[in-house]
Amino acid sequence: MNNKYDKPISFCGVFGIFGADDAALKTYYGLHSLQHRGQEAAGIVTRDFNKNKKPFFHTVKGEGLVSEVFADSKLLTDTLKGNAAIGHNRYSTTGSAKSKRNIQPFVVNYRLGNLAVAHNGNLTNENEIRHELVNEGAIFQTTSDSEVILHLIARSRLENQVEQVIEAVSKIEGAFCFVLLMDDKVIAVRDPNGFRPLALGYLNGSYVVASETCAFDLLQAKFIREVQPGEVIVLDREVVETGVIKSYHLPKKAENLSHCIFEYIYFSRPDSFIFGHNVDKMRRRLGKILAKGHPVVDKDGEKVVVISVPDSSNTTALGFQHQLAKQNILSKYEIGLIRSHYIGRTFIQPGQANREIGVRIKFNIVKGVLEGKTVVVVDDSIVRGTTSKQLISLIREANPKEIHVRISSSPIMHPCFYGMDFPSKKELIASRFNGDIEEIRKYLEVDSLEYLSIDEMLEAVSEANPDNFCTACFSGKYPTTINNSFTKEMYDI
Repeated sequence: MNNKYDKPISFCGVFGIFGADDAALKTYYGLHSLQHRGQEAAGIVTRDFNKNKKPFFHTVKGEGLVSEVFADSKLLTDTLKGNAAIGHNRYSTTGSAKSKRNIQPFVVNYRLGNLAVAHNGNLTNENEIRHELVNEGAIFQTTSDSEVILHLIARSRLENQVEQVIEAVSKIEGAFCFVLLMDDKVIAVRDPNGFRPLALGYLNGSYVVASETCAFDLLQAKFIREVQPGEVIVLDREVVETGVIKSYHLPKKAENLSHCIFEYIYFSRPDSFIFGHNVDKMRRRLGKILAKGHPVVDKDGEKVVVISVPDSSNTTALGFQHQLAKQNILSKYEIGLIRSHYIGRTFIQPGQANREIGVRIKFNIVKGVLEGKTVVVVDDSIVRGTTSKQLISLIREANPKEIHVRISSSPIMHPCFYGMDFPSKKELIASRFNGDIEEIRKYLEVDSLEYLSIDEMLEAVSEANPDNFCTACFSGKYPTTINNSFTKEMYDI
């Protein structure tokens, strides 16, 4: 992984709609809201009818941001016609990031008609299934694990498409939210563990599904509910006419739910509602717990300046400072770092050795806020540590009195096998230093460094039931069986 800014990379964003005359345009806006979940590529597939009233699919996919791929507005009005559509924002976690063939949604035509799929997550038994399918004569067009589901559906001998999907999905393991487009329906599927969020909404006679509810807000769609773990939802003409959602459940059930806690910590937008709660509220709670257990006091009795690493840590830092004030610790929240939002996708990418220029391109310090102050930098995570080190060096140029770092997650010690893109274990700074926080502090050259413990993280999300969260990247306790060949091939363990 060449992660320029040394942050965990989110999975992908999926969107689906059935029953809207301008389905492509609404999908475009939905994907725009989900842009934070993937910036490598985007695609939309719509269902239309020809002169003989037979269904066929239109497809537009490309590399870049949603606004770049669909810069020509005629693509949305003239090319992508139809009243049903699915869309996808991509960040590759499996498959070559450079291959255009891996851009979703994937589209095939099989014996029961047209079929397209958009996937968010990671299939942990993909290697075994792919090997088995290839031995049986299947020909794969991509290196993405998402293509497996198309082959499983197409090779099913069942005659009902919903039953085909349930049969196919029952064979796969790992984290997945699928949105499938067929000739007469859109199907949404969420894995039994509920690793990833997926929501259902209503919009002027049509029904929508999306990775996060923030996609509904832009469209002014009404949020109905979350798609339940292990649930299969079917949206078709009958649903539009009756308003009764068709819901099925996968036969395989998980012993415990395994929501990705990083969705609250970092990935999801703060204005989204996931796992039964508002992300903003959970981030503020993370900041509150962080301040309770890991406060900072100025040694001269002056106000501590709390700053965030924008944008994901903004609300966490607000929660942190608010709690310090509750504890009668003199403090104030300030904008100490300014983040540039105008770095084009084609900007020259600095190499590992020149990473400092990348930090300076993205961040600028507000010297008047930081100079002579005890500064607390609140951030959500440290992955490799290289960018964090450069960021601290940048802040130090403002001549603060002290620099303290507080992290609203635990040290990342293990790779994620459920769609979150971390580097290999040996590249994780916490793993490299064997979890020794003091050694990480010395590497960063800060006055103090403290993380939330796993128990503190779970306390912060206790309203959402802490037993329902996956903390494998911190603890190494994976909620599903992980195949050894999968871990070695993907994560260089």
